[in-house]
Amino acid sequence: MRVKGNYVIFSLVMLLSGFLISFSFQYAKETDRNERYLSESQWEEEEKLRNDVLYEQQLNRELTDDIREVQNRIKGIEEDISNQELTYFNMVEDIDRLRMVTGEVAVKGEGIQITLEDADYVLGDENPNNYIVHEHHIQQVVDELFIAGAEAVAINGHRINHQSYIHCVGPVIEVDGEVSFAPFEVTAIGDQEMLDESLNLIGGVKDQLVNENVQVRIEKLSEIMLNPRFSERVEDT
Repeated sequence: MRVKGNYVIFSLVMLLSGFLISFSFQYAKETDRNERYLSESQWEEEEKLRNDVLYEQQLNRELTDDIREVQNRIKGIEEDISNQELTYFNMVEDIDRLRMVTGEVAVKGEGIQITLEDADYVLGDENPNNYIVHEHHIQQVVDELFIAGAEAVAINGHRINHQSYIHCVGPVIEVDGEVSFAPFEVTAIGDQEMLDESLNLIGGVKDQLVNENVQVRIEKLSEIMLNPRFSERVEDT
């Protein structure tokens, strides 16, 4: 009976051991399956995230290229506008300069005034015309002033333009049909130093006029106003 009881106990121990081994094996298998499942899920999630990052990077590169292209187009448009503005500005300057030369607009600035007067007649000289101011004397002064860079010129208040003419009629002259008497005042707006030096060159216009018995007086003016038809001296230096 004792042998048989031991056999039963041994059988129970073996059965319990088998059960424990089987349970442990099944548990390990399930654990491995779960771990493998989690690893695969994590890998899939990481792969998805990696693909998303790559997509966003590609999208950012495309957007950057688009932005760069738009910026280049904007830069080109700005350059075109700048060139157009510069062209327009230059055209306006040219038009204003032409309007000043033609005497269509008033001009204000520094300049000089040249007064030409008849010389005192010398008794015994057969020709008194040698002592009066003629149109070619005035024309010499006007031409020299424009060559020296005068922006605007007037004779006895009458603006000179590209169509002006000077004509001598006895002791008087006509400027565009308007009669002017001596003394003749030629007023010019421009760099007063340059204008003055141009007239006072040795052997220049002033010396020639003096040699032809014309009295010449040159004044520098700090401010001159020349209207389309008349000039006005505002302030002397």
